[in-house]
Amino acid sequence: VIRFYVALLAAMGAPLRPRPRLPEMEQLALALLRKVGVRMLVIDELHNVLAGNSVNRREFLNLLRFLGNELRIPLVGVGTRDAYLAIRSDDQLENRFEPMMLPVWEANDDCCSLLASFAASLPLRRPSPIATLDMARYLLTRSEGTIGELAHLLMAAAIVAVESGEEAINHRTLSMACRQPLAQPRHRGRTASDLEATGPSHPDMDLDARTDVRFRVLGVLR
Repeated sequence: VIRFYVALLAAMGAPLRPRPRLPEMEQLALALLRKVGVRMLVIDELHNVLAGNSVNRREFLNLLRFLGNELRIPLVGVGTRDAYLAIRSDDQLENRFEPMMLPVWEANDDCCSLLASFAASLPLRRPSPIATLDMARYLLTRSEGTIGELAHLLMAAAIVAVESGEEAINHRTLSMACRQPLAQPRHRGRTASDLEATGPSHPDMDLDARTDVRFRVLGVLR
C-alpha cells in the first residue's frame, strides 16, 4: 500500500519527505487527485497483487475499494488472468469490476497500422519495412500475439539494427535479434493447462484448450 501511494504521488510530482507515514500519503494523494481533476485511475500489472501474502493482498484490495468510494471515478485494473483471480477474492470488488478480455493481435490492417506506428517512432536512419501482412504474421508468431512482447522484440531488433549498421528493422535484424536472450518471450512456458487448473473465473471468460491464453484482463471498477 505504501509503495502504491509513493508511486502515485511521484507520478503527480508531489514532494515526499523521508519516511512518510501512510495516513499523510493517503490524504495528500486524495487531495491532489481531486485538485487535478483525475477522471480515471489505471492500475497496471494488477496480477502482482497475488505475489504478496494474504495480509498484503487484503490491504491492497481494501485500498482499491477505498479509492473507488472516495474519488467516485472509474478504477481500471490491467493484468493477466491472475488479476481477475485476485479481484475475485473480494466479494465486493468482484461485484463492481466488469472484466473484459483483450484478445491477442492478428495479422490484419489494424496490426499493420500498429507496426507502422512502431516503425515511425524508432530512431533509425533507414525506413523499416515492417508494416506488411507477411511481416505482421512473422512478428506475431515470434511475439505470441501480445503487444508487450511485440514491442520487446522490435526494441531488440532496433538495437541490433544500430549496432550492426543496418539502421532498419528487417528480416536480417529480426533474425539476429531473435537469437538473443533479450528478444525471447518473457512468459514462454505458460500453457493453457496452467490456467485451466485454476478453473473458470467468469461466465463470460470461459477458457478451454482451444483458447489462446496469452491475453490481458482489463477490469473496470464502476
